Amino acid sequence: MELLWLVVVGSLIMVLHGVWFGRPVLRNLKYSRQFSKMRCYAGDELEMIETISNEKRISVPWLRLEAMMPASFIFRTGSGMDISQGNIYQNHKSIFTLKPYNRITRTHPFVCSKRGVYRMDTATMTGGDLFGVWRSTKPIPVQMSMIVYPSLVSIEDMPAIYQVWQGEVEVSRWIVEDPFLILGVRPYGAGDPMNRIHWKASARTGDLQVYKQGWTADPQSWIIVNIQESADMWSVVTRPELIEQALRYAATAATDAIDRGLPAGFAHNGYRTDGGRDVLRIEPDYGTPHLEMLLEAMAETELKCLVPMEQFLQDEVRWSEEEQQVRSYLLITSYVSPAMEYEIMRLQEQGHRVTILPVEQLKRKTEAVGA
Repeated sequence: MELLWLVVVGSLIMVLHGVWFGRPVLRNLKYSRQFSKMRCYAGDELEMIETISNEKRISVPWLRLEAMMPASFIFRTGSGMDISQGNIYQNHKSIFTLKPYNRITRTHPFVCSKRGVYRMDTATMTGGDLFGVWRSTKPIPVQMSMIVYPSLVSIEDMPAIYQVWQGEVEVSRWIVEDPFLILGVRPYGAGDPMNRIHWKASARTGDLQVYKQGWTADPQSWIIVNIQESADMWSVVTRPELIEQALRYAATAATDAIDRGLPAGFAHNGYRTDGGRDVLRIEPDYGTPHLEMLLEAMAETELKCLVPMEQFLQDEVRWSEEEQQVRSYLLITSYVSPAMEYEIMRLQEQGHRVTILPVEQLKRKTEAVGA
């Protein structure tokens, strides 16, 4: 009989404990998550700051917080979380015990190992009483987006041809002709394109005359990344390390140009994570806000080809004819096909400079050093 009463009283205590502590366990709980930076470069170390507060007079016996994070966020060991690692995502679990009107703040250092745009939408909060009689679960919206730029390469580690392009762009600030600044006419010379011939002046003098143009102080500098790793690549990149290296080169070139007061534009022939299905082209401009726009576009680049590079260059030839603007192209690519060479030659015939910055060359050099 005593045993029966012990069981009855024990069960009653467990039920009352569950009702008193377990049922309202998730009421008046607040959770927030912040990052020390919302924009960074791949390889940067950041901090994730979690704050959870119990704003009621009843204690929380146990509370489990779960959140999905990108697998590329490398957290330090001993960060106070149980991490289940996957190829794309990792599941984080944190256990809390909260006294009445208590707040806990935890800081978790981590490294962003890969470029990209990472969106984190929700976390899941689960709590209950000590005996497991009552358990509640609810999602918590945490709308956050982190942009991780490609890491920068030291200028000394860029391929040697980059120094040539860099010097040409710097010099061309003072020698590039401006098609919109007409100073008069001059005799036709070898290499002058046919669209510069002044027909009325030629008829009047009896000799071919061309427009005499002034000079621009800021050339159009375009940084182009070829998402294709080879001419026969169909859709998805199979050697992502090549294209990631190309994007690192592009980020370095854009940062270097804008830091020196030059306008820079960016384009590529791949898809974007924002769902755009048009070829990305960001016109050259100046300043830190524009640089952030370029770096964000590089972070959003998917390793999937939208149009072949020869078609991309063919479109550039057509647009160049319409815009009549001299440009300096830095084409970052792991290969150059005969079709690409033909379109590059057409651009050069229009008066543009095209510099090929190879990706494969530095990769082989790095492998040789590592061997």
